[in-house]
Amino acid sequence: MCLQLFVFSELPPPFSFLKNKELPFVYCLCKALMVECWCHSICSSPALADQIAPSSSLRVSFSVTTEVAFFQELYTILVSSGKCILEGVKHWLIIDIFLFLCISVWSIGESAPEETEKRDDSQRSTLFIEKPQSGSVSVGGNITFIAKVEAKDLLRKPNVKWFKGKWMDLASKAGKHLQLKESFERHTKIHTFEMHIIQAKENYAGNYRCEVSYKDKFDSCSFDLEVTESSQAAPSIDIRSAFKRSGDGQDDAGELDFSGLLKRREVKQQEEEPEVDVWELLKNANPSEYEKIAFQYGITDLRGMLKRLKRMKREVKKSAAFSKGLDPAYQVDKGGKVRFMVELADPTVELKWYKNGQEIRPSAKYIFEHKGNQRILFINNCTMTDDARYYVTAGDEKCSTELFVRDPPILVTKGLEDTSTYVGERVELSCEVSEDDANVKWFKNGVELTNEPKSRYRIKVEGKKHTLIIEEAAKNDNATYSVMTTGGQSEAKLSVDFLWFLHLLRACTDLLNFFLQIVLTVSSNLQKLFTWLSFSTFYRIHRFIIASAAVDDEGEYMFVPDAYNINIPCKVHVVDPPKLHLDGLGENNTVTVVAGTKLRLEIPITGEPTPKVMWSRGDKWITDSGRIRAETYSDSSCLVIDTAEREDSGPFRITLKNEAGEDSALINIKVVDVPDPPQAPNVTEVGEDWCIMTWEPPANDGGSPILGYFIERKKKQSSRWMRLNFELCKETTFEPKKMIEGVAYEVRVFAVNAIGTSKPSMPSKSFVPLAVTSPPTLLAVDSVTDTTVTMKWRPPDHIGAAGLDGYVVEYCFEGTDEWIVANPELTDKTKFTITGLPTGSKILVRVKAVNAAGESEPRYHPQPILVKEVIEPPKIRLPRHLKQTYTRRVGETVNLVIPFQGRPRAKVSWQKNGSPIDKNQINIRNTENDTIIFIRKAERSHSGEYDMKVEVENLVDKATIDIQIVDRPGPPEIVTIEDVWGENVNLSWKPPKDDGNAAITGYTIQKADKKSMEWFTVIEHYHRTSATINELVIGNEYYFRVFAENMCGLSEDATMTKESALIAKDGKVYKYPVYDDFDFTERPLFTQPLINTFAVAGYNATLNCSVRGNPKPKITWLKNKVAILNDPRYRMFGNQGVCTLEIRKPSPYDGGTYTCRAVNELGEAEVDCKLEVKGKGFNSLQMYCSSEHHLHRRQKHARQKQKEIKQVFSFP
Repeated sequence: MCLQLFVFSELPPPFSFLKNKELPFVYCLCKALMVECWCHSICSSPALADQIAPSSSLRVSFSVTTEVAFFQELYTILVSSGKCILEGVKHWLIIDIFLFLCISVWSIGESAPEETEKRDDSQRSTLFIEKPQSGSVSVGGNITFIAKVEAKDLLRKPNVKWFKGKWMDLASKAGKHLQLKESFERHTKIHTFEMHIIQAKENYAGNYRCEVSYKDKFDSCSFDLEVTESSQAAPSIDIRSAFKRSGDGQDDAGELDFSGLLKRREVKQQEEEPEVDVWELLKNANPSEYEKIAFQYGITDLRGMLKRLKRMKREVKKSAAFSKGLDPAYQVDKGGKVRFMVELADPTVELKWYKNGQEIRPSAKYIFEHKGNQRILFINNCTMTDDARYYVTAGDEKCSTELFVRDPPILVTKGLEDTSTYVGERVELSCEVSEDDANVKWFKNGVELTNEPKSRYRIKVEGKKHTLIIEEAAKNDNATYSVMTTGGQSEAKLSVDFLWFLHLLRACTDLLNFFLQIVLTVSSNLQKLFTWLSFSTFYRIHRFIIASAAVDDEGEYMFVPDAYNINIPCKVHVVDPPKLHLDGLGENNTVTVVAGTKLRLEIPITGEPTPKVMWSRGDKWITDSGRIRAETYSDSSCLVIDTAEREDSGPFRITLKNEAGEDSALINIKVVDVPDPPQAPNVTEVGEDWCIMTWEPPANDGGSPILGYFIERKKKQSSRWMRLNFELCKETTFEPKKMIEGVAYEVRVFAVNAIGTSKPSMPSKSFVPLAVTSPPTLLAVDSVTDTTVTMKWRPPDHIGAAGLDGYVVEYCFEGTDEWIVANPELTDKTKFTITGLPTGSKILVRVKAVNAAGESEPRYHPQPILVKEVIEPPKIRLPRHLKQTYTRRVGETVNLVIPFQGRPRAKVSWQKNGSPIDKNQINIRNTENDTIIFIRKAERSHSGEYDMKVEVENLVDKATIDIQIVDRPGPPEIVTIEDVWGENVNLSWKPPKDDGNAAITGYTIQKADKKSMEWFTVIEHYHRTSATINELVIGNEYYFRVFAENMCGLSEDATMTKESALIAKDGKVYKYPVYDDFDFTERPLFTQPLINTFAVAGYNATLNCSVRGNPKPKITWLKNKVAILNDPRYRMFGNQGVCTLEIRKPSPYDGGTYTCRAVNELGEAEVDCKLEVKGKGFNSLQMYCSSEHHLHRRQKHARQKQKEIKQVFSFP
């Protein structure tokens, strides 16, 4: 490495240099500015090249091994202040308007290669703990790639695959040259996966990929394998000729000439290539060249291409049906037309065309033609979906082919353009292609560029536009950039230069209304890079002047030179004293806030720099946290009170300070609140559906006058309050209406001021709206004596929720207005007698109904009443049913009520059959209006005629009641057998002596066989005293008996014939044949099997089968070979050998195999079926609960049914 230091000067006086063989120092002294500058380098072999005279070009050459640095007194201060700038190998020291430049230059070889980093995953691998690394191997050598996966968090072995390229799975290629191994270390819990390549060949080179997956986790790693040939001697390079110096004596004499190392690029003229059959090219190409050919000719589906190419290479056997078949493959451009043609050996054979196994129908896209033995298929307007496998069938034979639809080549419609820029600028190289999202490759000096995250180059695609972006251009980005597509390419040169600034902009600070000037010195032409120049010739000074700086002038100013893509910023800071802006506050800087709400008081502030804000309340400073806190922003300050309380009222001080001054102000905070709740209201009066309530105002109005009140009510048993007024009530009294009578209510009050509504008052005492009843009805005179008047009436039509407590009866004498209360206490009866009245006087009577709400309106008698008794003749009002014979059975109760009338009180007397009634057996009770005859337990002796007599003075009224007490009759007398002939018997008898005090309504005749003496009814309700019994069994001997019957039923006993009646046999005596006993025993046998059944969930299902056997077999039902016992969801019953299993409301869980098993002494038999339940499931627990209350009733019904079946039927 060789370092050259060039120092040029045109300033008087000339530079003075000091030499020292121990240390390579170059000491420069500028007398005009009195500046000392040291250039120091630590060298391995220091040497000073030549003697340099003052005022001449200075060239010092020596070897170095480390970087070059500048040293100056207070070096660190210069670096921090921006006077010393480091840019890679370039080191700049700025002293006013002078610039010293030290450059290290590579002497030999190409420029240092750009350090490219491998792609770093955006997220750390979640599975790999060791990834396979790229490697190199010689031809015939072996190499191993290792991947490790940690199994600590994995429940099973992960799935690992090895690939070559994009799709080739190497698991199918394992063999002699490729081995895949895996192992597991139990102690470290690490899976190790190895890929061994043995005796590598040249075509093994390429990109490989290892993928690992486990459930939803996935990780992959790519690596490269390079297969090299045996090393050969590298060609020698004549470095001396490359470093040959130019012999010119010009200013750049002595520079190294590197052009000899550059390789000259030949410019080839692009010629039109003839149409190439890609598939013929692929057939003859090496497999390693497939990807290159696919990219060159626009084939994107490389995997599909390989599969079809493999099928194309198969040998096609000759077909008997096709004299000429399809070609192995057809190729067509996208949007073109293709023609398939076959020739048939037999033109009568039916032909069908298929695309990927689906038959093709004629349409505008698919057209069929017949020409002799030729069958032609045309496909118009081919798209990428037509890229498929086609075949045609003729009988049992078929002929297939492949159609490849090729995208047209991608053309570069707008090429790259040469670009010039400066170091550090953003560069964009753009081109446009003929298709959207096409595959485009970028190159820099022939080397492909990739779009990796760590790369300085970024590729952006927007439809047809492709852009190469360099965020910060560097000097080594000078190159030729090219873009390549499948149908063309374009290239352009990028030139990156330096833009020199001799005096950079710095931030400025000035006071308000002061003069401000910004100066920038820029070189107009750099001329040569390694020369000290006279700055008076090659720089220009730009000034920006503000005559009177204002606050609005503060900000960032940007210098933008014409024709240069660069911006130079400069910040201007204007200092302004702080000031508070309190224009938005009220009088005396007072702020009113509602208690319980959040106060955010924002005070605008100004000042440069931003002043420091401090809030205080009394002697206590307010911090930036807590319930009361201060928040400061660039243009304002906020006082925040999260939940304002009444205690927060008072003055708060805000103070502003900065370097230009101070300002403060006092702000008064007033916290207002809702009023306190009023006192509990008092209900003073209650009506039918209304009441009147009053209350007292609240003790504290919350700092704001009371505007009114809201009133609410609720039922006592309810918790829901209902507002009664939507407009404020200004008074402290209110009359709620429309309440329900008889329901207890409570009311409460809210006070309202300008801030809001207070909390509710305590509820009032409960009250019930009540209304008085309507007047009593039908007020009439019941009876009148010489001193009393009895009044009667009916209850009011409307009583109401308060009910009825009683009545008040009042009277007054005719001609007076004084009403006298007849009953001091309320009477609950609708009849009352007014006593103590003078005989012959006339009175007026009224009656009032009374309840909790008070007295109702009175009901008046329409006429005055004369206090004098009136004689009323007696009259018995005999009920209609007593005008006939009154019949009761023995033991029943007799209770007769006979009303009568007569005034004054009538005298009642009773007789039975003309004799007085025995009051020990019969009870008689008399009242003013009726009489009652009562017999607790009737007997037959109570039968007879009862005479009733009612007397009023000399007036009499009579009535007779016939009472008949009946009982069951006695048995008939002397039942005799009058005659017997054939199958008939004639009977006769006499009526019973005791008819039970009722007429005999009939007779019941029964017979009994002498052998069993079991009685059977022959005739019922027979009215005569003789009867003929028919259809008797020949050879049997019978007895007969007769019951008497009346309205009370049959007699308790019957009269039986003393002799029996024998039904004689006529003719010969029949001799019964003797038979051997038949063996009816049989083992169980199912005559009708079970049938597989589908049931709907929630609807009952039944399974039926029939069985026979003797003795009767025992039936058992099983589900999935498990017996069904006492399960309420199943109902099992049988009838005449038909066995039924009913499944109540089945669910899908009731599906399965059901078996019916029949067992008796001789054996057993089984039959089964499958039940499938479709539909939504049914909760068996719900079914059990819903049927539990029917269980006992159904069991009882089943037992009764089985008992009846056993009596009548029997199993075969």
